[in-house]
Amino acid sequence: MSINGHRWLMTAVGEPFVKESFSPELPAAGEVTVEVAGCGVCHTDLGFLYDGVRTNHELPLVLGHEISGRVVAAGEGVEALTGKAVVIPAVMPCGECDLCKRGLGTMCRSQKMPGNDIQGGFATHINVPARGLCMVDEKQLEAAGMSLAEVAVLADAVTTPYQAAVLAEINEGDVAIVIGVGGVGGYAVQIANAMGATVIAIDVDQGKLDQLKDFGASMTLNAKEHDARAIKQLIKEYVKSNGLRATEWKIFECSGSAPGQETAFSLITYGSHLAVVGFTMAKLELRLSNLMAFSARLQGNWGCLPEYYPRALDLVMQNKIQMKPFVKLHSLNDINAVFEAAKNHLLTERAILVPNL
Repeated sequence: MSINGHRWLMTAVGEPFVKESFSPELPAAGEVTVEVAGCGVCHTDLGFLYDGVRTNHELPLVLGHEISGRVVAAGEGVEALTGKAVVIPAVMPCGECDLCKRGLGTMCRSQKMPGNDIQGGFATHINVPARGLCMVDEKQLEAAGMSLAEVAVLADAVTTPYQAAVLAEINEGDVAIVIGVGGVGGYAVQIANAMGATVIAIDVDQGKLDQLKDFGASMTLNAKEHDARAIKQLIKEYVKSNGLRATEWKIFECSGSAPGQETAFSLITYGSHLAVVGFTMAKLELRLSNLMAFSARLQGNWGCLPEYYPRALDLVMQNKIQMKPFVKLHSLNDINAVFEAAKNHLLTERAILVPNL
């Protein structure tokens, strides 16, 4: 079977993507060819294109790791997947190494990330390992008011904070604090709320904070108006007045900024769990002894195990996580304009690039 497709290549840091016609190779044993329905534009992609963050695969490279689509060809052993609607995990562990066998797949040293280790999703088609693909029930998806393209950002934007919430062991009655409520943090608010926590959202964008009042945020704080000390005091007062726990706060740093990380660390209290979800190259000066004094935990979070994807998707299908208000579809042919808009903070929803839109 020959497929006539096209893809957009990153050729150098800071340079526009270049469109190229291509025909995907026949999938090898255990692999599939997915016709891309949509691919989300992530902050990580901006780092590769504009900031010089190095990809593991040499350039030229197709970026994009938030991918949904349909299997149109399958290699030996996975032929039954042909025709299935899927979300491709943003991080695909090998499944065979010692780390994978011990449930530590996101640390797998042979993992494959589209748009970093292998060719990504800003294309009409992509070849990926079949292991770990998340099956999508399109009837349920339609009932939830979503299209297959719109669910692309389940990969990373939803599942990364989902795993962070699982690792933080959020329970009914917990206080969860999310710093940075953009593409990832906004879903972190919804996930923590769905798990039974009272959620406090912190950001510098009042519009985002106001929006999230309707999507799980019980309290919002604008970091432009309060310093870290004042923020902690306001949270203490809110917690006390509402009969909530003054200890064991679950803190999620999703801003990927130095001020956000400083605020997150300052909020540590007795028994806190601080999840570092956002990424920045900035360096901070911190007193790590606070972790000892408060018997607190600090944990990084890279991606999400494929086995968690169906659980996160179920929350979407049940409308406990609302995705549609936070995404917007764009033609893949507009990739350069969309990336420029994202770089200049002109987008109010997470962009999903759709081939042939």
